[in-house]
Amino acid sequence: MKVIQHLNSAKGSLLSFEILPPLKGKDINSIYAGIDPLLEFKPSFINVTYHREEVLYKERGHGLLQKIRLRKRPGTVGICAMIKAKYNIDTVPHLICGGFSKEDTEDALIELNFLGIDNVLALRGDAIKSEPQFIPERDGHVHAEDLIRQIAGLNKGKYLYEEQEEAAPTDLCVGAACYPEKHPEALNLSTDIAYLKRKVDAGAEYLVTQMFFDNQKYFDFVARCRAEGITVPIIPGLKPLTNRKHIAFIPKTFHLDLPVAFSNELGKCRNDEEVKQVGIEWGIHQSKELLAANVPCLHFYTMGRSEAVRSILEKVR
Repeated sequence: MKVIQHLNSAKGSLLSFEILPPLKGKDINSIYAGIDPLLEFKPSFINVTYHREEVLYKERGHGLLQKIRLRKRPGTVGICAMIKAKYNIDTVPHLICGGFSKEDTEDALIELNFLGIDNVLALRGDAIKSEPQFIPERDGHVHAEDLIRQIAGLNKGKYLYEEQEEAAPTDLCVGAACYPEKHPEALNLSTDIAYLKRKVDAGAEYLVTQMFFDNQKYFDFVARCRAEGITVPIIPGLKPLTNRKHIAFIPKTFHLDLPVAFSNELGKCRNDEEVKQVGIEWGIHQSKELLAANVPCLHFYTMGRSEAVRSILEKVR
């Protein structure tokens, strides 16, 4: 079932989670451990992230370096198929521009269609750590908007090469990302929303926000999107802080602010357990306020760890 069908038929706010594939060499049990404790809350769909390769240079002697491409978290498509088969829960694989040519993208979309996976979240993706900025694959997409257009075209039976007679269209629901505090590369929020509208016009049927901790910024962002003619559902993305490293890492990495009331409480924490408890309490506050506003869905970035999310949901569902 498509995400947009879940959203359109819902009688209240839905629930969804996002997980990431385990590191290479780990087995599937870590996925089960992250999903099983949350099943009682009846998630409508589960997102599975896709991670770009990293580039390493290994010395080979005589001044020579070997360039090695390493993917640390493979398995997005396989995990999506497993979740759908084992739990009968719809899945949303992430598909990115980085590392994919247009032909690679088409092949991936055909594979998803064959597996009966009805959804895809279309993202540009991040730059490789060794590169100062995002560099697309040769003959790949530069922007998520372009990726969305290719998916929308394939849904109409438009393949890259018009060699197929009576080509069968795919039937994929396309989601996209949005940023209540603007994308880090955007000049300002107004230009970011203008680009967001182009993604919606290209075929994105719903949007999922980057994590945020100030609900008012989400509400203001939604209002500005509506004023600019963006009418698709906008799902808020939430993540509980669970350790002291998060306090410095998350605001810096994701370019977002922590509300004063939240940061004041975090400043009193002396260890990870105290941070976790404050993060859970703030997550409960955020969730209750968002549910009272009848948001389409609460989307939790679990990172495969369910304990804090479970503690929040026990208080709000």
